[in-house]
Amino acid sequence: MPTRPDIESVAEEVFSALADPSRRAILAALAANGPATATDLADYLVRKGIPFRDAHEAVARTVRHAEQKRRDLAELPLADLQRFAPVVDEDVFRVLTLEGSVASRDHPGGTAPAQVRAAARAARAALNRT
Repeated sequence: MPTRPDIESVAEEVFSALADPSRRAILAALAANGPATATDLADYLVRKGIPFRDAHEAVARTVRHAEQKRRDLAELPLADLQRFAPVVDEDVFRVLTLEGSVASRDHPGGTAPAQVRAAARAARAALNRT
């Protein structure tokens, strides 16, 4: 089991990377590489009324198409996205960003900023109790 110094060391490295604008840009580019928002597209389709199994298939076909075009999902034209899922509308581009993806996970343990702050507070409290 990791010790408190181990956890603090890893946390320090992560937070220093996020605080450095040049490193933050590299991390963002790495995170955006590939179909990082495919799950967000599937969630979007489910919210539009598509059964998950059908949304999953539509996203798989969309990702293959994006890979063939050497584009990120967010770089595909709306018409391309609609080819695989006609319910897609202009609002899809809000969820096909790294920021939109992170913000959409607003539940305990999720990646939304408020959830991360809550988890950090809980972790600090737990460390202070030891």
